[in-house]
Amino acid sequence: MSDITALVSRLSGLGFSDAPVEHAPVENVEQWAEALSTVSGLPAKYTLSKTLIFKPKQPKSEAMAPVVVIAKHDSATNAKAISNELKLKELRFANDDVLADMFQTAKGSVSPFALANVSKEGIANVRVVVDRALLSDSTGNIAFHPLASSRTVFISATTLQSFIKSVEGLTHVTEMDFAAEAETATATKSEKKPSAAAAAAAAAAATASADEVAGVSKGGIDASKDVDFPRWYQQVLTRSDMLEYYDVSGCYIVRPLAYFVWQQIQEFFDAGIRSLGVKNCYFPMFVSSKVLEREKDHIEGFAPEVAWVTRAGSTELAEPIAIRPTSETVMYPYFAKWIRSHRDLPLKINQWCSVVRWEFKNPQPFLRTREFLWQEGHCAYMTEKEAMVEVYDVLTLYRRIYEELLAVPVIEGEKSDKEKFAGGVATTTVEGFIAATGRGIQGATSHYLGQNFSKMFNIVVQDPEDSGADRPKLHVHQTSWGLSTRTIGVMVMTHGDDQGLVMPPRVAETQVIIIPCGLTAKHSDEDRRAVTDACLNVEARLRAVGVRAESDLRELYTPGQKFNHWEVRGVPLRVEIGPKDLEKNSVLTARRDTFAKAPMALDGLESSIQLMLLTIQNDMLAKARKTFDERVKIVLEWSEFVPVLNSKCLALIPWCEREVCEDQIKTRSSRDSLGDEPEDEKAPSMGAKSLCLPSKQPTNPPIVHGETKCIQCGENAKRYALFGRSY
Repeated sequence: MSDITALVSRLSGLGFSDAPVEHAPVENVEQWAEALSTVSGLPAKYTLSKTLIFKPKQPKSEAMAPVVVIAKHDSATNAKAISNELKLKELRFANDDVLADMFQTAKGSVSPFALANVSKEGIANVRVVVDRALLSDSTGNIAFHPLASSRTVFISATTLQSFIKSVEGLTHVTEMDFAAEAETATATKSEKKPSAAAAAAAAAAATASADEVAGVSKGGIDASKDVDFPRWYQQVLTRSDMLEYYDVSGCYIVRPLAYFVWQQIQEFFDAGIRSLGVKNCYFPMFVSSKVLEREKDHIEGFAPEVAWVTRAGSTELAEPIAIRPTSETVMYPYFAKWIRSHRDLPLKINQWCSVVRWEFKNPQPFLRTREFLWQEGHCAYMTEKEAMVEVYDVLTLYRRIYEELLAVPVIEGEKSDKEKFAGGVATTTVEGFIAATGRGIQGATSHYLGQNFSKMFNIVVQDPEDSGADRPKLHVHQTSWGLSTRTIGVMVMTHGDDQGLVMPPRVAETQVIIIPCGLTAKHSDEDRRAVTDACLNVEARLRAVGVRAESDLRELYTPGQKFNHWEVRGVPLRVEIGPKDLEKNSVLTARRDTFAKAPMALDGLESSIQLMLLTIQNDMLAKARKTFDERVKIVLEWSEFVPVLNSKCLALIPWCEREVCEDQIKTRSSRDSLGDEPEDEKAPSMGAKSLCLPSKQPTNPPIVHGETKCIQCGENAKRYALFGRSY
């Protein structure tokens, strides 16, 4: 029920007669109360409410059984108490996909009325918990958001109960006395007498969690990267102003700080591919179903993720149109049109665009999103040799982006047959590593497509080596390669710390932040002007030599607040200038990556700052590479494989390269890790997958063909393969 008119009509049949009131959109209870205070004609007595949707931990094989909690806004809705009452396991807030796909609602607009949107199959598994305090005669009318946070409707407890009963197929409804539960919990805690510090920490954590759910903006980072990595990652992205959540699940707003990183990558890569003779172009985002389905092996890999346009306005389209998940099938009919002779080869094009891949359960900003920015190159050659040269030339550019721009080490290699690009012959890759979680992550891929697509789309030329009248037609050899904004997420995860972002200087929008310091009430206006002028002078000097510098001269913020502001945003170098520094003709520098401070003379400042930024860039890569190298372990026995994974490392193993063995490795490593515990649907897989067959193979010990055995199945090993848990 996504129509407000239909909802009001339904409520009218249950005894409701008042129209919803309109007000500004709100994000939390405080804003809601403030918005209602500006509206006239409200009920004399009413109670604000909250509607929460939880998802229990359960095996993937079971149908999802969400829990909808309807309570007073100030009731302590303890997830553990609800779990115990319903005999469910580990309730967690449902993610945006569950809200959108099952309840057709979004964070901030959840209300009991979303129950009417659940399908007949799904509603049988939904459990509803109603706060007994809402049903009290003293409550008065209850305020809910009817479908959007910009409206409020006031209904009686009787109307609420009638509505719940009217939801066809809903059978699991429970009342809970949250006030009594809270009193019991308080009494229990009092008996245990926790320390004041522990109580304060618990209260802070609870407040922080509630603020994150409500979307409250904060300044610093209060989640630990090592303790709660998912929450840390979310906070770093949003509180640094890199990213903002959007009201379409799985989509995000890329803010200027992050988009600047993408622009630096674009400039570097564009220059690289232009030197290879590649030219930029743009193809439409829409694909007809006829074209998309021509290459079945290829589209099967993307079929669950394809988004379809089925209607224009109120008119149903005669034929659904897909939004590109990738562009092979978009471009190649036109390759066949443009390539008529071997003289038209090679054809080398690239486009910068966005693509949409819809079907997944757990979106993660920059890593796994429904729409993302990327580049995709598509080339055609006369021979396999020419195509393979380009495949590796582009892969080298990808490695350089990670290592030279983002200061992130990667391993070059080839994907297994199971993991290679759908419809391709071979896939090369650069693989990264997130040390905090011990998981590998695919950085970028460059594919040799062979003649698979040229045969499907009839991209042919006459054999230039044959001079006969009926020269045979040869299918061209093709490549495709792509890099996305996933790069930004990998960079953040690699370098960020508990204070926020740590930006490599080469991609930092602001490389140096200049902050006036050391000014007190004792200093004169002339002293203040001298410090301000010095800050602006240093900024101008640095900008003149190409350093991206900025002065923070905001008057209402203390130096400490400014330090925190720019530390969260990861600015590589801070320059502090105060009266005492000017007396010494120097400044004080502070590195973001190490927090090391050092004085620096104003004379020759430009070259000193440039050298320090280069040092920071190199040190960040060296630190990350050292961690990566230490976490890649050669494993020669299966008994060591899962313990290595559990120690947050990747494993290099002698491997037979058979797909059936790869499946067994994933199954066995997951089972050995979990035992009888069902795998959590929300968490990344515990099973290991092949990340790549590294280009640089270990030599100690070497693979001895015919003697070295695969550690999983005992068949002859062909090469070392890098296995690990991954994103």
